[in-house]
Amino acid sequence: MEIGYQPYIDPEFESLIERIHAPRVCIDNDACQDCTLVKVDSANRHGILLEMVQVLTDLHLVISKSYISSDGGWLMDVFHVTDELGNKITDETLILYIQQALCATRRRGGIPKELQTCLKREVRPCHVSTEHTALEMTGRDQPGLMSEISAALYELGCHVTAAVAWTHNGRVACIIHVEDGLKGGPIMASERLAQVQEKLESVVEAHHESGEQRSVRLTAPAAGRTHTERRLHQLMYAVRDYEQCQGCNGSCRHWNGCTRTHVTIETCREKGYSVVNVRSRDRSKLLFDTVCALTDMQYVVFHAAVSSKGAMADQEYFIRRQDGCSLVTESERRKLTQCLIAAIERRVSHGLRLDVCTKNKMGLLSEVTRVFRENGLSITRAEIGTQEERAIGSFYVTDASGHDANLRTVELVRQEIGGSALVVNKSPNGTSRASSSSISRTSSGEAEERPRFSLGNLLWSQLERLSGNLGLIRS
Repeated sequence: MEIGYQPYIDPEFESLIERIHAPRVCIDNDACQDCTLVKVDSANRHGILLEMVQVLTDLHLVISKSYISSDGGWLMDVFHVTDELGNKITDETLILYIQQALCATRRRGGIPKELQTCLKREVRPCHVSTEHTALEMTGRDQPGLMSEISAALYELGCHVTAAVAWTHNGRVACIIHVEDGLKGGPIMASERLAQVQEKLESVVEAHHESGEQRSVRLTAPAAGRTHTERRLHQLMYAVRDYEQCQGCNGSCRHWNGCTRTHVTIETCREKGYSVVNVRSRDRSKLLFDTVCALTDMQYVVFHAAVSSKGAMADQEYFIRRQDGCSLVTESERRKLTQCLIAAIERRVSHGLRLDVCTKNKMGLLSEVTRVFRENGLSITRAEIGTQEERAIGSFYVTDASGHDANLRTVELVRQEIGGSALVVNKSPNGTSRASSSSISRTSSGEAEERPRFSLGNLLWSQLERLSGNLGLIRS
């Protein structure tokens, strides 16, 4: 029998370059009049771009533009950011946190808890918990499914601490964090876990026909748990919600006037890249969703430019597969196109938004979703968490046919749940709006759309200038 040997590689060797050449992060409030520039100069590795974007989006910062260059073993990235109101980042403690957090993404285990002290508040991925049991469920979207799952958890004595659910293209994925309501804390006993798992599997199975793809999974608390929204993307991808996502693939004659999602993929033979152009409605976390899809599909972003023009956003990526090859087959291009469209459209909320803010209690999610179901309302998206003793979150609802919910029905629901606990948000849903930071103002106060930055036309001639600017970064 032939025995194969593999060389031993010290785990610390992987981070050697990063420890020798520590990342440099500069927060520049002088270069632009209407936004703050976050400049990062660091050793490169796969997935680091997504981690940096995740840090900024978890702070609820709006990224209106971004220039990325990471050819070779080094990256030089620039992000144009504002707060949610379109203001520059001037809070010194927030600036310090961004600088330290972007460096901390290189360390194993992510951002250490001691960094939270500089902001005097906890900052973490939305609803991610390392202290509770996580329930992950995927399957076909069915009216009442969320209600029956939450009711089953209540019957089993499980207390829901946070929940987030997405629906798209007839599929649903949700992550629910629970604790053992009988003892508190995560569910640790294997018999108890098996009991909960079996009950939830029977509930989900009852909503699916034989052979339909579905999954129910309980996971124990873990320090390295995947970012909740990234995990939702992975779960939706696993149930193939991207199938039949066509958008506008470039055949539309009115590209500039169309508000649908456009994706085109071309080949740059000179440099061996595949060039991906994405045009869609601008919204918050758009960059995170797109980079998330590319990263999890094992594509490497070497150069990119992202910018906004009015209500629309343009993204341009120069990518290769992780094995170094560009996209070769038409089927691979088609799948990437579909997956990018799905990643962008999953977060677009359809229906009427209902905001919840009430005292947290055992069975609250079961009670609210039961009232929705009994009144013929379907949940298209949900996001609820806890802050101290209160439950805070939002539900997007439609009628059973997917049309706009009747306001009289919603008012009856609101009264049944508690008038002060449920607030109807009558702002338009189902369409994304451009962030205030994507529109600049002239001296006369008139809105002025920012021109698109074409990386394909300017990358090679401007790379030397870009590198020179980034060379001024200070740690």
